[in-house]
Amino acid sequence: MECVPHYFVDNKSIFDDYDVRKFEKDALELLEKFFINQKLVIMTGGSGMYIDAICQGLDEIPEVDPQIRSSLNAFYQEYGLEKLQQKLLELDPEYYQEVDLKNPHRLIRACEVSIGTGRPFSQYRIKKISPRPFHIIKVGLERDREELYQRIDHRMDLMIADGLFEEAEKLYAHRHLNALQTVGYSEIFGFMEGKYNREEAIRLLKRNSRRYAKRQLTWFRKDKTIKWFHPDQYDQVLNYIQSQISS
Repeated sequence: MECVPHYFVDNKSIFDDYDVRKFEKDALELLEKFFINQKLVIMTGGSGMYIDAICQGLDEIPEVDPQIRSSLNAFYQEYGLEKLQQKLLELDPEYYQEVDLKNPHRLIRACEVSIGTGRPFSQYRIKKISPRPFHIIKVGLERDREELYQRIDHRMDLMIADGLFEEAEKLYAHRHLNALQTVGYSEIFGFMEGKYNREEAIRLLKRNSRRYAKRQLTWFRKDKTIKWFHPDQYDQVLNYIQSQISS
């Protein structure tokens, strides 16, 4: 990060109301400025929905009363993921069949729209593609599953050694916020609430991080425009990108 300028990193507070639609607007405005003087911009990350927002746009979904989301967050905190899943099944059985049921953000979003508009969330998902004024080259990086999982476990050990538990403890009073409903915080919050011991919290941190990586791969596997490489295939990646630019 010291060598290359980065954007949308450490730019928001956990108290800021921010979502994928706001990211789409901010990122497209930034790209418009970049392409005045630059030919190539790299977007990198693992959130499929945020990447899709830039590459193909988002469905038009009505805004709803933010109090509905607050109530659903409180419901999730009190009753847990399984009850939230059940609520979505009642509100929108169609979306229930395709959503990542382990992702409370997606569940809450679907529930709040269904409640706030009186129509199932799935009815707004028409997947209309918005044309973009730039060419998109997609590169996916993948490792052997065992190698990937070992690296995830090692990375979690490093994060814990660097103070992940201490960080979560400082944020515990704000655990109801959307920004903290994520892998890495929720497992530690459960430990702090006495639901299990530290060793179990670490096991859950690693397990849920591996599961999240698996869901990311499943999401991106559906996109047939992605060209896959191992991260060590540096020259092959550059050659592929250059061939795409040339063509």
